[in-house]
Amino acid sequence: MNIEQAKQEVKRTIRAYLSKDEFGEYRVETVRQRPIFLIGAPGIGKTAIMQQIAQEMELGLVSYSMTHHTRQSAIGLPYIEQKQYDGRQYSVSEYTMSEIISSVYEYMEETGRREGILFLDEINCVSETLSPAMLQFLQYKTFGNHPIPAGWVIVTAGNPPQYNKSVREFDVATLDRLKKMEVEPELEVWKAYAKAKGIHPAVITYLEIKADHFYLVESTVDGKAFVTARGWEDLSQMIELYEEMNEPVDEALCRQYLQHDAVAKEFSLYYRLYQKYRSDYKVPDILQGKASKTVIQRAKDARFDERVALLGLLTNTVSGHMKETLQAENFTEALFSCLKEVKEEALAAQAPALTEILAKQLEEKKKQYHLQKEKGLFSPAAAYQARRVISVLETDQLLVEQKGMIENKKAFALVKKEFDKTVKVLDQKTSSTKAELEQMFCFVQEVFGQGQEMLLLVTEMTANPICAQFIAKYGSDQYYENNKALLFSERGKQIEQDLSVLEGMKEE
Repeated sequence: MNIEQAKQEVKRTIRAYLSKDEFGEYRVETVRQRPIFLIGAPGIGKTAIMQQIAQEMELGLVSYSMTHHTRQSAIGLPYIEQKQYDGRQYSVSEYTMSEIISSVYEYMEETGRREGILFLDEINCVSETLSPAMLQFLQYKTFGNHPIPAGWVIVTAGNPPQYNKSVREFDVATLDRLKKMEVEPELEVWKAYAKAKGIHPAVITYLEIKADHFYLVESTVDGKAFVTARGWEDLSQMIELYEEMNEPVDEALCRQYLQHDAVAKEFSLYYRLYQKYRSDYKVPDILQGKASKTVIQRAKDARFDERVALLGLLTNTVSGHMKETLQAENFTEALFSCLKEVKEEALAAQAPALTEILAKQLEEKKKQYHLQKEKGLFSPAAAYQARRVISVLETDQLLVEQKGMIENKKAFALVKKEFDKTVKVLDQKTSSTKAELEQMFCFVQEVFGQGQEMLLLVTEMTANPICAQFIAKYGSDQYYENNKALLFSERGKQIEQDLSVLEGMKEE
């Protein structure tokens, strides 16, 4: 299965394990809750999906890499306890709580989340001395004398032996206690993730042309040569930063992440060509309806790979602005909700001063932010939004203090005025992004008509989660018209094929 299928299967398993009967008891008893075992090549996203699952299902998440653990840290340290049996005193060996189990309890105490995921990575790379304890844990969910708390699902991950020399293959007894899922890299699934994540368009368009370069592991005289999904994502982030710093993105940089000489060289050459397209086509002019005759003619005469790059430049720019708009909307809604609470408290009878109310809100927001960030409950977008809300509250508090307003009603009116500016910025951003979206379709229609380029554009807008969300929310006449036309065209071709088959049957 691919990584998206694995993600959905893990979620289904967790829902089943955490389902309860009418008395509030878990329907699958602990001993029958087989730990999930994700096995697949390195860098395909096994670890990444665990945080996504925890955030989407609002569960806790405690993660450990088992290569860092000894038998003592996993099961606890021994100590002597005095016990009495049949009237006689005995010295008995007991164990302190495992670091792993204690981390789960600490997480529950700090966050209040009673159900969650204990994720153990590199599970098939444990030391020989730890292996028996791991077998006990996988069967009975217990390290030493201490069980994992009820409501916590165990998910493990590992690499096949051909990718990691440290792997110790599980025997039948161990495998028979696991819910095993084999995960394979798949470009189309990764592309959907990459577009939502904002992976650099040069990476995405290159892989659309060179799909076989997405994931490679080859043995050479110099050792392993490889390219992974993780490598492409990390390189993408570094390209973004290098571009901001006006530093060269060259073959040397690419080799640091794409550890396959031929792929690194070919991508670095493509990146230079991509940058030339970015300069020559003047995408901002196209999206403002100011494309020159030279640009239009060049696009018409371009080879298919250049057309794909151009579409990538256009869709990346527009989807980037869509993402900014949706984030701005989420921020505005979060800020509105916060200020609504402030207003209700400020206008109540015998309310404290607005500055005190804002200070209280700030303290709560900061405490919540640091806790959620520390425990991995935030996505990067949610963390950024929370920081923005905190920043605005700090600015509002300072503004009210500087103006020296005592009456809460007048003081809040000042805060409301600042919020209105935020709403106005959002409205302008929404309008400009909608106009760019319409203009992009107009340009592609003018240059390529209803050809395969338009099909690629409509498919991209449909498959890209950010674009689909924006269009569903704000609409797009051009998208609906072209999508309808392409569907009609495809249906027409199918009808023609069906008629041809019928005609052939008649002749027979």
